Amino acid sequence: MKSIVVLFSILFINLAVLGDGYKVGDPVKDFSLLNVNGKKVSLSDYKKAKGFIIVFTCNHCPFSQAYETRILELDKKYASKGFPVIAINPNDEAIVPDDSYENMKARSSEKKYTFPYLHDESQEIAKIFGATRTPHIFILKKEGDKNVVKYIGAIDNNTEDPKMADQKYVENAVDAILSGKEIGTTETKAIGCTIKWKQ
Repeated sequence: MKSIVVLFSILFINLAVLGDGYKVGDPVKDFSLLNVNGKKVSLSDYKKAKGFIIVFTCNHCPFSQAYETRILELDKKYASKGFPVIAINPNDEAIVPDDSYENMKARSSEKKYTFPYLHDESQEIAKIFGATRTPHIFILKKEGDKNVVKYIGAIDNNTEDPKMADQKYVENAVDAILSGKEIGTTETKAIGCTIKWKQ
């Protein structure tokens, strides 16, 4: 009986250490992931960035496909203002072959991505962030030498039709940061396909 109690205590401690990923207000640890151009990309590469729009996404998910144009538009609108998009694909290609690195390269080329599309092959970065869906957004703001989480969740409130979205969460958050105002909504539920974790 004592050994069972000890086992559950260890399990509970491990779960507590792992946590559920980053929360709003947490500083983000830098990472280095392979881009579709064959080069590694880290947050520290962006010396002039004021922050980042991190998007966990993929090729195959209908939700990711529905938001693809909007993600491109976010990069077009905000990269020049210091908030570039960085897209990360965390899916296991053994489960979803469409999300392989080779297919990522093809998708990026076909859709003319203007942002890095990084391969989280080990899925470590998705786990550290606490990403669960594709797409899943994390907006970071540079504060000194740290990148701090300011928003987590969805891009907007209408997956099917961007014209019908009356709550543009990401745009509102980045606009608020750029204007020095408080972000009205700092967290929403990410709507999308579940991340396909390694078995």
